[in-house]
This record gives sequence, C-alpha cells and structure tokens, in this order.
Amino acid sequence: MTDTVQFTAMKDGTREEYEMLEALEQVHRAGTADRLLRELASQAEASLSGYRITRLEHGLQAATRARRAGADIDWVVAALLHDIGDGLAPQNHDKFAAEILRPYLREEVTWTVEHHGIFQMYYYAHHYGWDPELRAQFKDSPYYQSCVDFCERWDQSSFDPDYSMDPLDSFEDEVRRVFARPAYDPDVVQAGTVLGVPA
Repeated sequence: MTDTVQFTAMKDGTREEYEMLEALEQVHRAGTADRLLRELASQAEASLSGYRITRLEHGLQAATRARRAGADIDWVVAALLHDIGDGLAPQNHDKFAAEILRPYLREEVTWTVEHHGIFQMYYYAHHYGWDPELRAQFKDSPYYQSCVDFCERWDQSSFDPDYSMDPLDSFEDEVRRVFARPAYDPDVVQAGTVLGVPA
C-alpha cells in the first residue's frame, strides 16, 4: 500500500485508503503540541503593534500569573494559548483559540477563552464610545465570574515589559500533557463544573 490515496473525490475512497489516512491522521494529531509550541515561539518576533511586549511575552505573562496563583493545568495552558489566534484570526481570535483547546480542557476554561475578547472590552471600550458592559449579556452563565477573574487577574495585567515571566520551555510539559489527552474525554471536558480562577 502506498501512503497516497488514489481517489480525487472523497466519495470514491476505499476502506483501505481511509484506514491508511486515519493512521496518518493519528500521527498528525500527536504532533499538535509541537505545532502549538512552534507557533508560540514564532510570536517572539511578532510584536503586538503599539504594545511594549510581543505576543509571546503576553501569553507567557498570563500563564506565569496563572501558575503562580496555583491554577491547575487547564488554566495554565489556556492562559498561555488564549491569544494564539491573534495573527490568523484577529477579529475572532478568542473563538479561534477556544476551538483549539475545546477537545482537551474542561468547559469552564474553554468558555472563558472563547469569551475573553468581549470581557476584555470592560477595560477600554469607553475610549471608543462603546459599551464596556457588553459582557453583562453573559451574566447567567455559570462561567461568567471565571471569565471576569481570568481577564482581571491574568489577561489585562499581562502587558508589562518588566514582569518576571517564566520561559516558554518551562510550559512545554504542561502543553504536551494537555494535548496528549483523549479528545472530548467526558472526565476532562466536565460541562458545568466550575472550579474558578485562583487569586
């Protein structure tokens, strides 16, 4: 068997071809953590225009704050990766990052990442004449306070060029452990579980 399918339309593929593709896909999925770590490393050169730090430094600061607060692995990895979509999806980077994380983290954390963009507006929307309380539309969510706390404690405060942050390689083990989890494991995803954001 070759490592290339013969079909040119998916409907024409054989069982053997799809079994071969699944085996290759398993190898590809196993490399997810490596690809994410490479993307983060590449953000060392990509500054947040107008800010005093790079995209990578922002993620490292947020993750370091989470780690130092005693947060669990889900929060630490989410804080590190919450803005990974800035370069490719600047208008919906929060949702982009949440979709990367959703199969591997509990719902509370992915909901927070998915909504942090609108919650962050609390800090600056008034400067544009926008409503800083747009986050109020989510008041009934069990995860509302977690998102408020995530933004206040770890996200909005992580633009400091003088903050002593942990290096990227110190987070590698945590990233690899999260992305080695079975996707959508009900023991991990835990819909409705609220552990909250450590202070």
